[in-house]
Amino acid sequence: MADREDEGAAPLDEDAAWAALVAGFDAEPAPGSESVWPDAENVPKAEKPGQPEKPEKAADEPPAGPPAPAARSIVVHPVIRGPRDYEVPDDDDDEHYVPPEPPPLPEADVTTKFAWIAVLGGPLLLLVFVLFQLEMTWWAILLGVGGFLGGFATLVARMRTGEDDDDLPGGGAVV
Repeated sequence: MADREDEGAAPLDEDAAWAALVAGFDAEPAPGSESVWPDAENVPKAEKPGQPEKPEKAADEPPAGPPAPAARSIVVHPVIRGPRDYEVPDDDDDEHYVPPEPPPLPEADVTTKFAWIAVLGGPLLLLVFVLFQLEMTWWAILLGVGGFLGGFATLVARMRTGEDDDDLPGGGAVV
């Protein structure tokens, strides 16, 4: 039924309604009308955009003290704390794990020491010859390559096989 009544009424001129809204955008409310906008939110108009309005003072007025703070629209409550204010309490009872001192390394025998010297010293000798641009002689190449290969082979041959550990009770999983 409401549709039939609207059909007989004059159509709404949308362009005129928008023009009236735009024209009344900056207009002040009529005197005596009740403002729904809080007074604390009213901002004085500035002469230039981005500059606050400076009120004119009378010449005989003494200079006023510091300006009064503007009324706040947001209240910050000092007791309320947020998630970033959380601090972890320090517990002295919570001691960290301190690992025991590792056992000393076993003493290496003379053969192992010479094998390590050959493994590290052979390539180092060849590197010195290259860096100082010395002529590579047959004995330098033999000492460098042969020392590395011989020391490496000695270290691999002297490695533990792990067969001795099989006799230990509790040394592995029981199937």
